[in-house]
Amino acid sequence: MDQGRRHPQRARAQHQAREHVLADLAPRAQEEQLELEGLQRMSARRKEQEQVRREATEDLAEDLSEAADTLGELVPVEMAKKKFQRNFSDLTVWSDDNKEKKLYIVLISVHGLVRGENMELGRDSDTGGQVKYVVELARALSMMPGVYRVDLFTRQVSSPDVDWSYGEPTEMLTTSSIDGEGMGESGGAYIVRIPCGPRDKYLKKEALWPYLQEFVDGALGHILNMSKALGEQVGNGRPVLPYVIHGHYADAGDVAALLSGALNVPMVLTGHSLGRNKLEQLLKQGRMSKEDIDSTYKIMRRIEGEELALDASELVITSTRQEIDEQWGLYDGFDVKLEKVLRARARRGVSCHGRFMPRMVVIPPGMDFSNVFPEDIDGDGDGKDDIISLEGASPKSMPPIWAEVMRFLTNPHKPMILALSRPDPKKNITTLVKAFGECRPLRELANLTLIMGNRDDIDEMSAGNASVLTTVLKLIDKYDLYGSVAFPKHHNQADVPEIYRLAAKMKGVFINPALVEPFGLTLIEAAAHGLPIVATKNGGPVDITTALNNGLLVDPHDQNAIADALLKLVADKNLWQECRRNGLRNIHLYSWPEHCRTYLTRIAGCRLRNPRWLKDTPADAGADEEELLEDSMDAQDLSLRLSIDGEKNSLCINEPLSSDPQDQVQKIMNKIKQSSALPPSLSSVSEGGKNAAEAAGSVVNKYPVLRRRRRLFVIAVDCYQDDGRASKKMLQVIQEVFRAVRSDSQMSKISGFALSTAMPLSETLQLLQLGKIQATDFDALICGSGSEVYYPGTSHCIDAEGKLRPDQDYLLHISHRWSHDGARQTIAKLMVAQDGSGDVVEQDVASSNEHCVSFLIKDTKKVKTIDEMRERLRMRGLRCHIMYCRNSTRLQVIPLLASRSQALRYLFVRWGLSVGNMYLITGEHGDTDQEEMLSGLHKTVILRGVTEKGSEALLRSSGSYHRTDVVPSESPLVSYTAGDLKADEIMRALKQVSKTSSGM
Repeated sequence: MDQGRRHPQRARAQHQAREHVLADLAPRAQEEQLELEGLQRMSARRKEQEQVRREATEDLAEDLSEAADTLGELVPVEMAKKKFQRNFSDLTVWSDDNKEKKLYIVLISVHGLVRGENMELGRDSDTGGQVKYVVELARALSMMPGVYRVDLFTRQVSSPDVDWSYGEPTEMLTTSSIDGEGMGESGGAYIVRIPCGPRDKYLKKEALWPYLQEFVDGALGHILNMSKALGEQVGNGRPVLPYVIHGHYADAGDVAALLSGALNVPMVLTGHSLGRNKLEQLLKQGRMSKEDIDSTYKIMRRIEGEELALDASELVITSTRQEIDEQWGLYDGFDVKLEKVLRARARRGVSCHGRFMPRMVVIPPGMDFSNVFPEDIDGDGDGKDDIISLEGASPKSMPPIWAEVMRFLTNPHKPMILALSRPDPKKNITTLVKAFGECRPLRELANLTLIMGNRDDIDEMSAGNASVLTTVLKLIDKYDLYGSVAFPKHHNQADVPEIYRLAAKMKGVFINPALVEPFGLTLIEAAAHGLPIVATKNGGPVDITTALNNGLLVDPHDQNAIADALLKLVADKNLWQECRRNGLRNIHLYSWPEHCRTYLTRIAGCRLRNPRWLKDTPADAGADEEELLEDSMDAQDLSLRLSIDGEKNSLCINEPLSSDPQDQVQKIMNKIKQSSALPPSLSSVSEGGKNAAEAAGSVVNKYPVLRRRRRLFVIAVDCYQDDGRASKKMLQVIQEVFRAVRSDSQMSKISGFALSTAMPLSETLQLLQLGKIQATDFDALICGSGSEVYYPGTSHCIDAEGKLRPDQDYLLHISHRWSHDGARQTIAKLMVAQDGSGDVVEQDVASSNEHCVSFLIKDTKKVKTIDEMRERLRMRGLRCHIMYCRNSTRLQVIPLLASRSQALRYLFVRWGLSVGNMYLITGEHGDTDQEEMLSGLHKTVILRGVTEKGSEALLRSSGSYHRTDVVPSESPLVSYTAGDLKADEIMRALKQVSKTSSGM
């Protein structure tokens, strides 16, 4: 008989023991598996980055003089850090010498509830430290010498669920600090709230992505109006465009990229918290699949927003070096080593062939110390005279929040361990409570105060926040912490300094145990009030504790380490006093003036490095020539002219663009002089162009009539045959749209038409000729997927041979960071079949131009998707706009600043035709860039049944973000036809969508 039968109880006990052991080992095994998978992902990515870097440096190594750059790229991080410091020392630090400047600065922070007073910090996960930071940054910048106005853009929320103040269009933060004559009424710092998405709903940041283009269009309109107003007040009649556009977080970075591209002004980015880092952290936890993470946090769209922001940014501001090396280093668009190589080449004046990496700089976060008083900081007593028990009376007036905290505590005179954050899982509050509950010496020596945002009912909170609070309450009960833990339900922003004061009076300690803390602003606030700190070793606190030398770092996953660090500071009075003194002595490093001085110095450095943002005029220039040079520099600088007052400068110059900005300026000046020398009868159309002009239709306008239009109907229907040629259905659409609009005589007088297509100009004109449609029926032709803009009815846009020539201002506008040869060669290398069968594409010379590289696709089954191509181009430092078009028969690459959607914004900026007065007519399917055109403030009519298929299948690979993350599923700005391609049906749809505005 076996042992199991003779001793059944022992066998069962052994079996249960084995089960318990296996159960204990299972989480560890799962944790090790997740850790292994994370290491494998990181290893694969590093290998790919190294491969890309080798390819890039090989492409860049043109001559022996560059060998030093190529070999020198593998420098240690310490040397790279010194390089950043040396570059900064070469710049002139911002000072009072700049007080004569009148700068306009734009900050953007889209999500959350933003207002200047009584901030509801901690109300939800979107209204936290970032809100406080951007408001204080706006105030502080407006007080700097040379800064006239600061606008902080955020979303307007007119919802019954939030306070009415969030629905106010503007809110003044400060008035202008500039003295002297001519100071206008618009100076100072303001919150500007832009409506986007449902007007009556407060949306979480994850739900805002489809509406960001509406925000862009609304913000663009405000900036243009404000620039004109500031020009009248302080700009001598010339528009004052933003000195910089600064996006905060991924969503605002996406917005800032489009705005800076439309206005051609420098963009700066602050990530605050990064998507790739969050994705890695969540995957390591193993609680959610990647699909669940994306569904909950829209993480893939967020990451793409951050990549788009990197594409456009001149400068990325971080709070720590760790953020650069360990977080931004995860992105396709940034590589520390390749950035060093490109910077060295640029410094030597050697071409980078269109490759670019934004500069990363560490600027410690600033803080407003106006609520911190010396008498509060310097007191070293035990604080008993300032505190009352619940039974006693105070000899002094006591802040109400003190009583609110102390009502939880049996002995409120014990040192206070203070944690202040919203109840978000990543803030790791539950681990802190466990550490406190399981360390008896700490419990006997100190109290724990948890300021976890504001709440009325836990059941009404978001699932994540409610879960954290519920767990905290269970832990308090489990460890019987009643009387030792305070967790008040409400506090306002004015209470926060008093909470810090209370903790300091009680010789307490502030703790931030977050899993990852990108910024750590509360640590600076605590230090300013004389509190030693214990903080996570992951992220910003590393740099803060190094600078302040006022606390200890801990592993946020190790509750024993957290308890030991807290006990050490609370029990050792000498150590507590030393940390307190160090923090107070060094806190000036984080003052707002210091932050803003470094900030403006860095922005000035960006502008100095790029000639398109300089407007220097030679001192010896004559009066007339000086005026010409200023006008021509406007075209080169292309901080775009906002009115047609200087029409003499609006020339379409039919000469190839020089890479030398001075050559471009000289050519523009020569053209201006030649034009002004022509008699009026010849300045309209040259003799050699008359026949061609007459063939296309009468040319009677010297300048585009777009500036006189009240509406513009943009036809962007991608109807192509299998070989990529335009189908007759496209002609039918144009003709029916014409009939629909022209059926109303009143409307036809004030409305114009534009055609937007992937075809080159030559094929576009052939199509129109086939349908017996005159080119001059269109105010604008947007060709080559947005790489060129033509004005057929404008005399200055016809050359001596009678050919249409593109808007030269637009070409200058989109040329930034563009290299035709660099794009062509890189795409050719990437588009090689994996099976060794040869090239997948070949260049289509006939469809290419100086700003568009077009390729014929040999086999669509072997090409990579757009997001795969973008990833590889970014890793090589190439910032381009890439799309499959013409029924997936072409791959086209154009400059980053060019696109069919951005071309419409260019028409707004250049000619004053508001995007809100544009009507886009398109099909259900189209080129891969069609998706970008479907959202925004323009009205959209989608024609059912005219496009049977498009190129959308090549847009994204599995695991990427979704169409609903870009285009709203429902919008009052979009209408559909019933399926009949008839003028009356198109008119019905136009009238339906026009109801969202003033009507047609």
